Amino acid sequence: MSDGWVVGARHAGFRFSTGLLGILAVWSLGVSGVRAETVDLELVFAADGSGSIDDDELRLQRDGYAAALSDPKVLNAIASGSHGRIAVAYVEWGSPASQHTIVDWRVIAGADDARAFGEALRAAPRAAWGYNSISEAIAYSADLIRGNAFDSDRKVIDVSGDGPQIGGRPLDLIRDMVVAEGVTINALVVANRGVRSGPRGEPLDEHYRNDVIGGIGAFVVVADDERGFTQTLLGKMIREIVDANPTGAPARRLAERTGR
Repeated sequence: MSDGWVVGARHAGFRFSTGLLGILAVWSLGVSGVRAETVDLELVFAADGSGSIDDDELRLQRDGYAAALSDPKVLNAIASGSHGRIAVAYVEWGSPASQHTIVDWRVIAGADDARAFGEALRAAPRAAWGYNSISEAIAYSADLIRGNAFDSDRKVIDVSGDGPQIGGRPLDLIRDMVVAEGVTINALVVANRGVRSGPRGEPLDEHYRNDVIGGIGAFVVVADDERGFTQTLLGKMIREIVDANPTGAPARRLAERTGR
């Protein structure tokens, strides 16, 4: 299976509930009746801040995201969109009870915005603790998207991590529910010194490819050292920004195109 399509069809037991459809209906009306600001992309960076990430590795991650967002190639990609701006938030996560918004939603429309985001990210104290609930990181990030004041055709959660799902709600259930709401989940595997395998002994990138990512255009990349992390993240960020295709579940997008 290619990285471009990872869909809920792998899990035949998944069905839409009336509750989920109700959530979608409320979301479509906007946030609290307030007119939403239109952007090209709503993007949550959900970075691993668990106990397997030491302080140096946390700094490396934050520096990498700050530098990539301020890179001229990324800024040019943002400017090329129909609205010329995206909305970005940064989350760090650990145990099932530890998800934290490190930098809340900000509009990035140029170098000054990107620079200010990076400064806030670098200055924020460490918050996450415990180990590796990817499912709860995705659920928390989806809540941020539901509750923000933006509107776009593209909603992406960008999960980075150096280990497998350990605790929290079932990963496939949370992943499929979020994708069904119109969100694409991408992943960056951080191959650091303590990198582990997936829950079935498979390579970690295979675990992320099979169990974490989902939605139209979903993909996994792997970064294996400091220079590799920054460059891999840069390419990944550009790819996410310049993709003009709406996000979400392929079945949902097909239904919209055919009018069913």
